[in-house]
Amino acid sequence: MSATCLIAQPIHPVGAELLRAAGITVLEPRGVDAIRAAMPEADAVIVRDGLNAELLDAAPRLAVIANHGTGTDKIDVAHAARLGIPVTCTPGANTRAVAEHALMLMLAVSRQAVAADGATRRGEWAFKYRQPFLSLSGRTLGVVGFGRTGRVLCEMASRGLGMRVLAWSPNADPRDLAACGATAAASFDALLQAADVVSLHRPLRADTRHTLDAAALRQMKPTAIVVNTSRGGLIDEAALCAALREGRIFGAGLDVFETEPFASHAELAALANVLLTPHVAGSSQEALHATASQCAQQVIAALGGQMPEDLVRPEVWLRRRWPVVVSPVSMSSLSHS
Repeated sequence: MSATCLIAQPIHPVGAELLRAAGITVLEPRGVDAIRAAMPEADAVIVRDGLNAELLDAAPRLAVIANHGTGTDKIDVAHAARLGIPVTCTPGANTRAVAEHALMLMLAVSRQAVAADGATRRGEWAFKYRQPFLSLSGRTLGVVGFGRTGRVLCEMASRGLGMRVLAWSPNADPRDLAACGATAAASFDALLQAADVVSLHRPLRADTRHTLDAAALRQMKPTAIVVNTSRGGLIDEAALCAALREGRIFGAGLDVFETEPFASHAELAALANVLLTPHVAGSSQEALHATASQCAQQVIAALGGQMPEDLVRPEVWLRRRWPVVVSPVSMSSLSHS
């Protein structure tokens, strides 16, 4: 009997192909109830959404959780650690895709792309005479957080669009910033006051929640644009709605939200100066292939007794829950992976 991996939400088919080639049985239940019912059979789980303590407690065999993406705030990592279940993530697999999406949102909001499309379809040719459009070239981009995605966006904006780029990150090395075409902002407040576009690239933690709150938004220019492809909780959405509704900022492009799935009746959905996408920044076909492959390889390694790369809490590996069943095929495949 082989080990079993539960794929909780759809991923690129290459993930299941790699698992099956390693002799691992793949389960792909859909919906919370089906996932809950399948958890007792799981030696591994690949997850794109949340995994709470209730589901973890329903999986006595679970030996590894592979998070399809970088952020693990929707997984109860602390409870998994108490149970001795290592959690992995996939930094770098979708970095360029997310940076491209952030750049797309900047351009689409500044050039009123969605409104222009709607006007054209309705035959409103006079739209071009009454709508304000902004160019990004020569303007200032403020990047909040200088991780992998923030770095790539700095390069794209400075070298591709000729933007002045300011970055704010407590631990950023000025030499690394310069290599990406950016300079360090003197402070977060200084970045907000200078930026024409503010793009968020921070993980969601207690100390980063509502990085962009009412006080921060009050410091921004009335022509400024907010972009978020990181985590919805980085923005106080009520404060952002007020700023957009009152015209205190020009617009926003959001791929992530405080509550997901996003509710179509939410106040944000009624605003014309915000562009919304359903958490798809990292979902290019190339990025999905890379992320699914990395998740599968992490599962194969962990179930074969080999420490996988990119553990969220590496110390858990030393006191991990061992797999109840390990396929000889999956173990032997490690030498070829």
